[in-house]
Amino acid sequence: MRAILKKIGVLFALLLTLNLAYAENNSSTPILTKTSSPFILSGNKMIDPRSIAKIDEMGNELLKKTGISVYIYAKESYRDRKFSSTKSKMEFIKSYESNITKELKNPFVLLTTSLEDTHINLITSSDLTGVLDKDEILDRYIVPLLASKDKNSMYAKVSAAMFNGYAAITDKIAENRGIELKSSIGSVGTVTSTIWRVIMYTIIVIGLIAYTIAILKSKK
Repeated sequence: MRAILKKIGVLFALLLTLNLAYAENNSSTPILTKTSSPFILSGNKMIDPRSIAKIDEMGNELLKKTGISVYIYAKESYRDRKFSSTKSKMEFIKSYESNITKELKNPFVLLTTSLEDTHINLITSSDLTGVLDKDEILDRYIVPLLASKDKNSMYAKVSAAMFNGYAAITDKIAENRGIELKSSIGSVGTVTSTIWRVIMYTIIVIGLIAYTIAILKSKK
């Protein structure tokens, strides 16, 4: 059993090494860093500079090829007061975000989040209705990163979630418009996702084997 676990440990190390090496050698990985971008309306300090550089690259290419702007608005809190109910909280947030979109030129997509309000939203201009599946973007690319239970700080999770969500949004729009984005991280995301599934499935198999061995030993 120890030998098997040792081999599995080596496999994990190889998978992670391959993943990191791929990311470092892939041309879409940003080398330069930035502290601001016109596509990040708020939240520069909550997003890693390398991610900001890549967001700026993806946003600029998409805007140039489609005329569509994708923005991020991230805050620690929208609140300026306490809410008496969930309804009043949601009404305030709706009004708050409405004021943001009034300043944006169509067509646009706005990804918002407020940490203390535990709120995240995806808003599109009327001329982009039906282009994006809001639930898919939030539930598949953003919420899992924000809700993950690990040692990473909340700001690290926000940075990863905003970057992942932004990349998914630009890819979906590009696909809808029938264009290719050279700045897309789609291939990197696919490789990472595949490796992660392999690791998770392996952990499940190990757990089942360990459980079976424990049952057999208890019967003896």
